[in-house]
Amino acid sequence: MAVKAANFNMRMEEQKKADAEALYRTLGLTLPQAINMFISQSLLVGGIPFDVRIPRFNQETEETMQEARDIASGKVESKAYHSAGELFEELDAE
Repeated sequence: MAVKAANFNMRMEEQKKADAEALYRTLGLTLPQAINMFISQSLLVGGIPFDVRIPRFNQETEETMQEARDIASGKVESKAYHSAGELFEELDAE
């Protein structure tokens, strides 16, 4: 095994780092181990080890995703149901 003598520093948002650490912890990895795996895999395949592309969705999907963003940000109110049965009763009544 090669001796690890080089340092690598990077900056990122605190919450993103915490979320990544929590995710990798569930996989039994530290953040540096996960980054090393990414770099090793990149070298093995000769590039980024996953597809990098701009997602393209149809108009209905784009509108639905925007509606979800608006609901999540509080721009649009949404109705809440206490159970799936309550939701289906309202749908059946329409």
